[in-house]
Amino acid sequence: MFALLKTIREVIAHWWSEFTLQTRLMAAATLVVSLIMSGLTFWAVNTIQQDARMNDTRFGRDLGLLLASNVAPLIAEDNLTEVARFSHRFYSSTSSVRYMIYADEAGQIFFGIPFSESEVQNSLTIQRWIELPEDYAKNSEVPMVRQHLTPDGEVTDVFVPLMQEGKYLGVLAIGINPNPTVVASSNLTRDVTIAVFISIWVMVILGAVFNALMITKPIQELLRGVKNIATGNFKQRIDLPLKGELGELIFSFNEMAERLERYEEQNIEELTAEKAKLETLVSTIADGAVLIDTNFHVVLVNPTARRIFSWEGVDVVGENVLHHLPSAVTMELTRSLYQIAAGQTSAEREREGEEFRITLNEPTPRTVRILLTSVLDQYRESVKGIAMTVQDITREVELNEAKSQFISNVSHELRTPLFNIKSFIETLHEYGEDLSETERREFLETANRETDRLTRLVNDVLDLSRLESCRLYHFEPVDIAQPVEQTLRTYQLNARDKGIELAQDIAPDLPPVLGHYDLLLQVFANLVGNSLKFTEPGGRVMIRAYLLESDPHHHETAQVRVEISDTGIGIDAEDQEAIFDRFFRVENRVHTLEGTGLGLSIVRNIIQKHHSRVHLVSEVGVGTTFWFDLDVFKEKKTPVNQPLKADSSPSTETTSATVSVP
Repeated sequence: MFALLKTIREVIAHWWSEFTLQTRLMAAATLVVSLIMSGLTFWAVNTIQQDARMNDTRFGRDLGLLLASNVAPLIAEDNLTEVARFSHRFYSSTSSVRYMIYADEAGQIFFGIPFSESEVQNSLTIQRWIELPEDYAKNSEVPMVRQHLTPDGEVTDVFVPLMQEGKYLGVLAIGINPNPTVVASSNLTRDVTIAVFISIWVMVILGAVFNALMITKPIQELLRGVKNIATGNFKQRIDLPLKGELGELIFSFNEMAERLERYEEQNIEELTAEKAKLETLVSTIADGAVLIDTNFHVVLVNPTARRIFSWEGVDVVGENVLHHLPSAVTMELTRSLYQIAAGQTSAEREREGEEFRITLNEPTPRTVRILLTSVLDQYRESVKGIAMTVQDITREVELNEAKSQFISNVSHELRTPLFNIKSFIETLHEYGEDLSETERREFLETANRETDRLTRLVNDVLDLSRLESCRLYHFEPVDIAQPVEQTLRTYQLNARDKGIELAQDIAPDLPPVLGHYDLLLQVFANLVGNSLKFTEPGGRVMIRAYLLESDPHHHETAQVRVEISDTGIGIDAEDQEAIFDRFFRVENRVHTLEGTGLGLSIVRNIIQKHHSRVHLVSEVGVGTTFWFDLDVFKEKKTPVNQPLKADSSPSTETTSATVSVP
């Protein structure tokens, strides 16, 4: 039962919630009006009934007193026949009397209309007693009146004491029928009230149904459609067969939705095109770009940023950027990101951005520059996101360090010979007359050697600067035997003075190589000069050149390998990696010979311009061998600039080429 009541209550609540405020107000007003009218009607009916009851009471009291005064003497004389005759005549003459009952002082009924004692005794052989009300007073001169309901209406009961000469003879009970006119009027009023009440609610219900079907439902559909339009669903349409103002409103709504849908499609196409352009532009820039919102979720990231932060294959879009950045970057940027997102940065820093320089150790050591810039709305009042620009400045840092080191080394190398020259010249100037001829000659020779050393240093620096510049070199066929023989002729006398054997082993019928004669001659001069410098008397320096077999997996053309080997002091394994760096000299460790420390750097740069690499094999106390490969010249013209290989240079098939290597 409780569940049923709960279900009914929920149904009524749901049903009531479907009504609009207007319908609810109309229903409430109707209920109030109907209740007021019903109350007034029932008040009027009740008033009429009260008046009728008072009239019946007054009529019954008067009638009872009249009858009692007429029958009391007859009852006192025990003339019941005359009492019966009088009562029948009175009962027959009026329709207002419902019954008349006579009872003696003991309450036994001895006569009654429409029944009598003889009829009772003959038919039932029983006696009837009248049941008087509890508050009935026998010795009262005023009749007692009360009403009771019957199917025919409210009957007035009048109990009149029968008194004769102060003696109580019994009681006369008279029943007075209700006034038919009053009853009919009350019934009519009640029926009319009920009919009006029902009619009002029927009209209200019909009006509510009509309102729901013809007005409320279209308005609800329009409201639902407007809400869908507000949420961006421009495909919303309303299909209701209505005419008039509502029909025009629905037609206008559908037309508006259709125009908005077309406008949205055009905007989406334009935005998609602009987004594609922006993404293409961002993806092609050399710097890394990451766009995040104020919650630090990644909105856009380009391939450069993915490479720098090792995000290849990781879907970071929509993720918190602080969860994916390297730990060093996270530590540096967290506080600034929160300040920018909260709009706590100054106007100058907001305009120029915040710059950070961070060193990363994984996956490879490198240095990055990160610039944080706030993205503002169109009114430049609130922060909508943060743009993170990432630059890999590892090469720049290395070049700056190399530049600083180069300047420091050059300054140091220039200072030593200049100091020596100045010292000896000042000595000759001040004490020239006090020095012997031998001492003056020795001082001059020392100054001359230091001058030569300074000249070599300046020339080497100029050569290295030209090689590292963007100067163009014209490559052409070179017979490798010619620069080898010229080098041998240049250093043959020096080798003979030191007691070192200088020889060559050039394979016969070697094809010409593609290269630059003067640059190759400088390579041989530097390598042979180093070998003679670090080879003891009785040693040997050898230049070899031979043809390598072509490897179809690595080279399309054949190559000539050139080797310069000696039996000198050798190079420690720990020095072999740095031997080609600028100003690195083995004599810095052995303290025996002098040099500029730029020769092997020049060799490396020249060989790189020939698209190859110089290698070395060395063992301390045994000797050192430098070797590199050069491409064989071919008549067919093909591009020269190709990437370097690990062990040998790529093939170059051209008659001549102009090469520029920054």
